[in-house]
Amino acid sequence: MASYRGKEASASYFHMLRTSFEQMQYDAGGQKLSQEAFFQQLIHRFLKKRTEGHTVYFIGNGGSAGIAMHMTNDFLKNGRMKTHSMHDAATVTCLGNDYSYDDIFSKQLERVACAGDLLVAISSSGNSENIVRAIHSARKKQCEVLTLSGFDADNRIHSLGDWNLYIPCHVYGIVESLHNMVLQRIVDGMIEQIGSDEPEVHVAENRRI
Repeated sequence: MASYRGKEASASYFHMLRTSFEQMQYDAGGQKLSQEAFFQQLIHRFLKKRTEGHTVYFIGNGGSAGIAMHMTNDFLKNGRMKTHSMHDAATVTCLGNDYSYDDIFSKQLERVACAGDLLVAISSSGNSENIVRAIHSARKKQCEVLTLSGFDADNRIHSLGDWNLYIPCHVYGIVESLHNMVLQRIVDGMIEQIGSDEPEVHVAENRRI
């Protein structure tokens, strides 16, 4: 992992962030896409899932789990579409204990996913076994798949999706930050199309903090 020390440490870090952003690779079913074509396809696809009443599932481990849970909420509230939490603590520990940690997502999808739903698989390394198994379960249920990965180009999920985004960087923080930004761009693109449902906020003048 690169070291960021000295007076220029922050500048070097953000230079890597910018460079990794510029080097992101996009494809749909193995066909390379431009950045704009990739995002426009996905915004349109998520909107179509919303109109048709399909459900989106976000999965990840560690920091990627944090992104998945955040986006489960964001696409539900701001994208105004059906999402399903795959990270409920009781469910995850139940399946991990009774089956294995490798099955915590695949077993859920076997039971709740329907044809036409969409799985968003997030993995910095692209090699997490439970993510790979979840993708295979989603395929068996005739779901579509979006993968977000990083590290090595030959990682296990890089080519498993209908849409694949790959970041050629080995720094977890960089990859996770960009994965979050990519999904934020999609939901913000949806808001641009359907409008915001944000309630007007009134703050009392005498409110105490």
